Amino acid sequence: MITRNSTHLGLGLAAAACLGGAPAWAGASAGPDSNARAEDIGIVTGLAVGAAAGGPIGAMIGAAAGGLMGDRYHRSEAERTRLAANLTELNGSLAQSRTYGAQLEHTLSAVDAVGMDVSFRTDDTSIKAEDMGPLLKLGALAATVPDAKLRVAGFADPRGDAAYNEALSQRRAEAVAAALLAGGVARERLIIEAHGASESSSAAGDLDAYALDRRVTVRLERGVTVAPASVTAAGSGAEASGGSQ
Repeated sequence: MITRNSTHLGLGLAAAACLGGAPAWAGASAGPDSNARAEDIGIVTGLAVGAAAGGPIGAMIGAAAGGLMGDRYHRSEAERTRLAANLTELNGSLAQSRTYGAQLEHTLSAVDAVGMDVSFRTDDTSIKAEDMGPLLKLGALAATVPDAKLRVAGFADPRGDAAYNEALSQRRAEAVAAALLAGGVARERLIIEAHGASESSSAAGDLDAYALDRRVTVRLERGVTVAPASVTAAGSGAEASGGSQ
């Protein structure tokens, strides 16, 4: 029994040596390849184990099993490498996002007031073309700041009926709010106010001062908990009958 097993072991190891040399020769002609090396190692290991267990036949079976295990090992390593590369790329993207957020926070803290004023023609609620671009950008900026709200306040000049002036300033504020919504800011983050001519200090007949009164102010505020103002119905009246300017 000992002699027979020794013979099987010797023949198996010889087969392992022969087959083990073949992949090495092939690798020398084809260049380094991690997949081939892993499979070669598996084949040689399988040959040795198979030879010890079952002679030449066992060596051949072991070689086949070893090659399969080597190939699976290579595939596992390649998958780990791919996942590691994806994780590195994701961490880089997160780092860039944090950097952008920190820069935005720094910019907002360094500015006393972020916003703009929108002027209107007499008894009009139409936004001028040159004001649309800045309004859209301001809405997009507010959308990127989690705790930011935009206070949209409408005004009118002191000419005409006070109730009509208030309704007109409301419509102007709503027109500006619509542009901000188009820029990406959510409706619940807008605080809409209508002041009419209550804050006007223009002298009677001062047309230049009246032009400054016909406006909507937009200011970005942070940490505001005040609920947005409700929309009021527009009043009646017209410029021809002494309405607001």
